[in-house]
Amino acid sequence: MTITIGVHSSNPSLYHLYHLSRLGYAQEELAPLGESVVFHPYTNGVRTGELLSRGVIDFGGTGSTPPVTAQAAGHDIVYTAVSAPRPEHGALLVPEDSPVHTVADLKGATVHLAIGSWQTHLIAKALDDAGLSYADDITAVRSDDHSEELLRTGAIAAWVAQGAQLSAARRTGGLRTLIRTGDVITDRSVFFARRDLAESRPEVVQALNRALQRADDWAAAHSRQAAEIAAADLGGSADDWETALRTLPWQIEPVTDAFIAEQQEAADIFHRTGFIDRPVTVAHALAGAGADRAA
Repeated sequence: MTITIGVHSSNPSLYHLYHLSRLGYAQEELAPLGESVVFHPYTNGVRTGELLSRGVIDFGGTGSTPPVTAQAAGHDIVYTAVSAPRPEHGALLVPEDSPVHTVADLKGATVHLAIGSWQTHLIAKALDDAGLSYADDITAVRSDDHSEELLRTGAIAAWVAQGAQLSAARRTGGLRTLIRTGDVITDRSVFFARRDLAESRPEVVQALNRALQRADDWAAAHSRQAAEIAAADLGGSADDWETALRTLPWQIEPVTDAFIAEQQEAADIFHRTGFIDRPVTVAHALAGAGADRAA
């Protein structure tokens, strides 16, 4: 059997596992189990649940939001591992002289974010904590290459930035952090698989988790090389990427009850605000929960 690992640039552990494939971390872990491995690159992590359901990939990873929306869409997934919390991974920025000083001040404002990513979880939870609604009290617009410029010129009120873009924006100055990610959500990388693989071959999932940890260990020990890979592939400066990558924990952890509870809270907020159109029971995305319990 060949295990197909989905990979996209928004998941740092999978991204580096893919770019370090010459070191054979995944293959070395899977070969003793009689398995080979291939990678399937794609650009939009929100599609991970769909790709798993269609059998295009066997294993993938994203931030916290896509697994919830995958369940809501009826995709039968199983959580397999998470990263340690990433409190400095991103931030909601406003201009330094902005009248917005609390999340409540965003009522009626336009906010740029990567809709469907962990950033949706961040904003929806922060608004909910402030008694506001993601659906009703802000205008959420998908961020793009012009988001920082629009923020600096006052065309939008706030922008969620991450990675090298966040590092560059802070280096330039003139912006302040309204929300530190770690003050609202744990913002973990999340890894999940097809149910048949997770339940029939748990040793394969364990091997994949070990491969992820080996890639994380490499990135932690070689932050400059990791930054140069990202800069060459994704743009931005190696210095800004190195600053961003040094904030990541580079640690793979098991799925815990606390993580499931946080995901459930997000799912409930998403449903209440209409971001997903049906309720989701997050615990159904655990091994042994049953294929008929995808949502």
